[in-house]
Amino acid sequence: MVSNVSCHRQMATSLGTDSPQNATEERASLMKTVYKKSTSKTNEGINMKGRVENGEECLWYSEVTSTNSESIADNEDTDTLVMPCALRKPRSNRPKSKEHKRLNSHKLVLQYIVPCMNSYGLCIVDNFLGNKIGDRILQEVMQIQQAGRLQDGELACRKFGKSKSIRGDKIAWVEGNEPGCENIGYLLTRMDKLITYADGKLGKYKIRGRHKAMVACYPGNGTGYVKHVDNPNSDGRCVTCIYYLNKNWDAKEHGGILRIFPEGKSYVADIEPLFDRLLFFWSDRRNPHEVQPSYATRYAITVWYFDSEERAEAKRRFRDLTASSQERSTP
Repeated sequence: MVSNVSCHRQMATSLGTDSPQNATEERASLMKTVYKKSTSKTNEGINMKGRVENGEECLWYSEVTSTNSESIADNEDTDTLVMPCALRKPRSNRPKSKEHKRLNSHKLVLQYIVPCMNSYGLCIVDNFLGNKIGDRILQEVMQIQQAGRLQDGELACRKFGKSKSIRGDKIAWVEGNEPGCENIGYLLTRMDKLITYADGKLGKYKIRGRHKAMVACYPGNGTGYVKHVDNPNSDGRCVTCIYYLNKNWDAKEHGGILRIFPEGKSYVADIEPLFDRLLFFWSDRRNPHEVQPSYATRYAITVWYFDSEERAEAKRRFRDLTASSQERSTP
């Protein structure tokens, strides 16, 4: 187990693939994107095997488990099943009074986030940063949108291209150190701090890095994202962390609920994308999830944290697959 100081340094230098000193060599060998078609039938799902994102190897795995919005729910009665109280009534990080401060990050992790994740596989923290900082982050996201930097969210399987019937968001990848993204950078630092305190306490994972943040916007025309798994094929991502930015959100009117189908549970978890809400959940097959159709503009920032051993193995597989493909294509 590394010290908190060294772990913070690793977090700061582990965006994207690996540390900056190794990035150039890594990118040179990973510039070619390789897709491997799933052996499953088309109507059963799509396994997406990797791509290059902004010149960096991304190993972006997702699995679409249904292309029919009417067949997403596994059980017609899931709406009536009640999820645990800890998920229905999330912990608020708002100070009790003006004389009190927000709960210490270390206590928040040890007393709430870690127990909740290990019990339910997901965790919700409301009023994470407060209205003032949340407003600043929202303004930066809207400026990214107004600058035309958001592009259609893509599926790695070219056969489906940019099918909005599967995925309707527009996204941009952000490191947090770009001009005009200072508050997004602060959010990422706070996320990193929580994960640093939780490292070694979240199952078997050794978390040493994360991907760039994905700023996402559903434009409010009934678009969503069908039921899928972030990491069905061991690409290294172990924890999905989402920060929501939607003021005065009314799920009955605006939709846009993130519905999680926890594996082996008798309930579904319906997460409203409320302003200043932070959500954690396991990224693997334990948490298939969908974004239900949104009828108002819906903003979120998503970060994926890597387990170091699984990530290293996934990168080795990717390099071997790339080398094998290049050998076959050489005359």
